[in-house]
Amino acid sequence: MHLAALLLSLTLLFTHTLGLTYRGTDLSSLAVVERNGVSFSDNGKVTPFETILKNHGSNAARIRVWTAGDYSLSYALQLAKRVKAAGMTLIVDLHFSDTWADPGKQAIPSAWPKDLNGLNTQVYTYTQDLVRQFANQGTPIDILQVGNEINNGLLWPVGQISVNGINPVSQLLHSAINGAKSAGSPKILLHLANGWDWSDLQWWFTNVFIQGALSKDQVDIIGVSFYPFYDAGATLNALKSSLTNLANLLGKPIVVAETDWPVTCSGTKLTEPSIPVSAAGQQTWISDIANVLRGLPNGLGQGIFYWEPGWVGSANLGSSCAVYPNLLVDSHGATRSSINIFNSM
Repeated sequence: MHLAALLLSLTLLFTHTLGLTYRGTDLSSLAVVERNGVSFSDNGKVTPFETILKNHGSNAARIRVWTAGDYSLSYALQLAKRVKAAGMTLIVDLHFSDTWADPGKQAIPSAWPKDLNGLNTQVYTYTQDLVRQFANQGTPIDILQVGNEINNGLLWPVGQISVNGINPVSQLLHSAINGAKSAGSPKILLHLANGWDWSDLQWWFTNVFIQGALSKDQVDIIGVSFYPFYDAGATLNALKSSLTNLANLLGKPIVVAETDWPVTCSGTKLTEPSIPVSAAGQQTWISDIANVLRGLPNGLGQGIFYWEPGWVGSANLGSSCAVYPNLLVDSHGATRSSINIFNSM
């Protein structure tokens, strides 16, 4: 073998061995599940779920925060203690809503102002206080996700792109990030759905950076969602093309902030039919996404977060597949073989 070819082979092997920087999950529901009487076990031994994840190679955890309801700030603060005690990187996902925020809904919290000036002040002070509270209890936020799947903006209708354009979105993100940075130094992540859809990502990131509002240098990481059951276009090839373009456009680290794969699914066509619907398929899906990320220019593909791998009792978790389809545990909280997905990242 020629020396150059040997060095290239060794470099690729070394990169694969190192794995991605962030090998994570979203485990927001963990304490809710435990309150409902669920415990988790690995090889027959009852063990805290964050410990199971850590033991199998996960090194990061994402926690969502609502302004009301089950996923309040106080809830997130307690869960963050467990994440940090397990030695994991802490990612906090701000929904800026009393409930779920996603491409179909981004409701302003009921107690917040309903005008742009008032909301700019509110998101600044809210984010400032939140970052400070995590730091004050000894669990500083490592990565702060400012908004959840904000393709059509946040804090609707004021920050709804289809109603008021993208300028209010740019202002609101700018204000929130400034609030965060006044209280700490978390890395800032922006999160959009449909990471496979380059036309949407290109438009959004070409237009969101506006003089006097959000600037490119305020953002450290780009996160995307990538699921196999919502849209026929969500193929691995489309993801590779889209994220390669995104890396070239922005030159910033990229993570797949949400994904999963079912172990059972009937009546729904998945975008990668060659991957089995099984625990083995979960591992293949994650391995294939990791390969896409490792192939991005300049090492910019940096992580995967498996969404809610232990949310026992949550029906279909938003997919059109069967009950408990996408978890890394069974309905009793016992680990499946796919708990080893982190070794594929």
